[in-house]
Amino acid sequence: MNEEASKNSSCSTGDSNPCPICLGPIVQESYLDKCFHKFCYTCIVQWTKVVAAKQSRPLSSVKCPLCKTESFSIIHGYDGCFFQQQYINQGFEYSFILTRAHKYRLQCYYTEPGILDDIFNVSRYWKSCKYLQPNHWLQSWLRREIQALMQEEDVDIIVHHILGIVDSSLTRNEQRKMPETKRQEFVALVSDAARPFLGARTDRFVKELELFLASGLNIEAYDAVYMQRLGWSSPGVTGEASQGEHNGQTTVVPYLYVFEEDSDGPD
Repeated sequence: MNEEASKNSSCSTGDSNPCPICLGPIVQESYLDKCFHKFCYTCIVQWTKVVAAKQSRPLSSVKCPLCKTESFSIIHGYDGCFFQQQYINQGFEYSFILTRAHKYRLQCYYTEPGILDDIFNVSRYWKSCKYLQPNHWLQSWLRREIQALMQEEDVDIIVHHILGIVDSSLTRNEQRKMPETKRQEFVALVSDAARPFLGARTDRFVKELELFLASGLNIEAYDAVYMQRLGWSSPGVTGEASQGEHNGQTTVVPYLYVFEEDSDGPD
């Protein structure tokens, strides 16, 4: 069930039908209820908020950015049996909008694993007991990762829970234990802690966690290495200006374009 939900909630980077708003691979498939044009959930929600901000009264419908058909709700979360329906005039002020950095991290989960194995040696991290050195950026990295995977803003309790498991496992004094055994126990404990929240993405999450820990880098430096290898441009993790494109490659990271002039003006 988790695998099926994951399959339906996102598409791979090879999708030939990108989101019409961000022009990137669709993340969390969503549809307008009349025309059934498909968008990223966060993109169509942001589009609706931009349109609503230009109106003098609350909206009960929104025109499709593609065909201008009037729709009254967004359908999302379809898992093959059930779906969620969110009406245009309900609850969008509480929706969590993925930042460019969140989308970058979410797309990393749809790349082939092992792309940085030749740069950050996870086995050496365990064998040399580097896990005993504190990582001051782990909590911030976990928060961003879990927000991206769950597409929710308020994940503090989950982060606190997983961080506690990680810290407890890494700092436990077990000098006689073999590094590989230590690693296996770490993977099992963190997987058990994360799986109720991350479902089918848990195994990849734990691999990404090991990779970040083995890097010994802060978030900005880690992202720079990751994106350079993938040929992506900066997602603006720290809110600073983009550092430009790496190796002359064009970014494939979804980017939500919010237009100054919207064709969906008042009738």
